[in-house]
Amino acid sequence: MINTSDAPCASRAVSHIELTKRQEAILDIVKRLGPITGEQIAERLNLTRATLRPDLSILTMAGYLEARPRVGYFYSGKKNADLFGETLRKMKVRDYKSVPIVITEKTSVYDAIVTMFMEDVGSLIVVRDQLLQGIVSRKDLLKVAIGGGDIHQIPVNLAMTRVPHVVTAELDEALYDAAVRMVNHEVDSLPVVRARSEAEGGGMEVVGRVSKTTIARAFVELGQYREV
Repeated sequence: MINTSDAPCASRAVSHIELTKRQEAILDIVKRLGPITGEQIAERLNLTRATLRPDLSILTMAGYLEARPRVGYFYSGKKNADLFGETLRKMKVRDYKSVPIVITEKTSVYDAIVTMFMEDVGSLIVVRDQLLQGIVSRKDLLKVAIGGGDIHQIPVNLAMTRVPHVVTAELDEALYDAAVRMVNHEVDSLPVVRARSEAEGGGMEVVGRVSKTTIARAFVELGQYREV
């Protein structure tokens, strides 16, 4: 049962919690069998999922449990701040990457501008046979456009930032690390790459993209309580 002596302060009310026997039973099950879904917990206690919903919500908000969509509940026993930080660092680039918007080195500056406008992105990934060659931003294209040349004839390879100066992300790294890299390098997106082996011919294959929008969506998801 939640201690209501400090009712005006929600955070203090959650942090001072006296567990009911049912909540203690839930924690015991999750400690022993986690990850485990809410439905499986309900079955073991011979209760309905609806009956357990308030208890699971309280235990999750208080930091005793961690809820992962499509996986189940884990025992945490940590404060919310610790839980938030750990969960944030468990989010992988591979789970949040979007489809890359790519062009080739021979694409004209004009066509690149049109593509950027149509796709509503701030930068385009330049590839050759799916391998990363560079990246071109709005600023790069603007410099060329106001330079007086024929943008229908000038290829983007004259305006792009080339490998190895392109900042990238990898599939299995934390989304948090990719976000830090974007902030530090002041870019709006990162190509997600997979290093090809020597047998595959080498190079960095473009397999996705993470952007500021990706980070914002993940942050919103992280802030939502989800039943599992």
